[in-house]
Amino acid sequence: MLFPPIAHEYTVHRIEIRYCYRPEFLTGNIARMFIDGARSQLLVASPPLDDPNFDRSVVYVIDHNDEGAIGVVINRPLADPDLEPISRWSESLTEPPVVFNGGPVDPSALIALGVTHGNVDIEIEGAVQVADRVWSIDLAGDPAIIAPRFAGIRIFSGYAGWSSGQLDAEIGAGGWIVVAAETNDVFGNQPSDLWRRVLDRQPPPIKWLANAPNDVSLN
Repeated sequence: MLFPPIAHEYTVHRIEIRYCYRPEFLTGNIARMFIDGARSQLLVASPPLDDPNFDRSVVYVIDHNDEGAIGVVINRPLADPDLEPISRWSESLTEPPVVFNGGPVDPSALIALGVTHGNVDIEIEGAVQVADRVWSIDLAGDPAIIAPRFAGIRIFSGYAGWSSGQLDAEIGAGGWIVVAAETNDVFGNQPSDLWRRVLDRQPPPIKWLANAPNDVSLN
């Protein structure tokens, strides 16, 4: 599956986020610290989200427009996926070389993201640019032709999707913190503590959440 440019073609499944206690500073403008649109940015789940699909998750937003949003969870590697066409791309996967759980929507859908060796200002066969060095890769293409153009490739099973206005509402309610993405966030080799590291590099008071307990009302 190639994402984007099919922002106008995919079917968005509504994902309900049930909020627990939410610190007052997480609601309103501070929840979206950097931008007016979340495309190519990170959604960092504010603690806690009463939903195992997203609690302490980090989502890379592939597209966000008036019709909705789509992204992939980037900090949940799968232990032993049995998915095709993974075998054809296995030698091109960045560490850890496994498929990641991209979200609860349509686990049979495979989405691949690649990072180029440097900034590219020309088209790449079998790929579509998401932002700067991050591209969406068509897994039906030929790895021998496509893979050499990229420094690393990561494959996700499933994705996260929001209907029109839904993501904006969740951000405004403090469910997500929107922060700038770094290349190593999406393709790094230490996904297990990514949530904490992304929060820790933010200015206060967002930074303080990096060491938040499961029940932040106890703080």
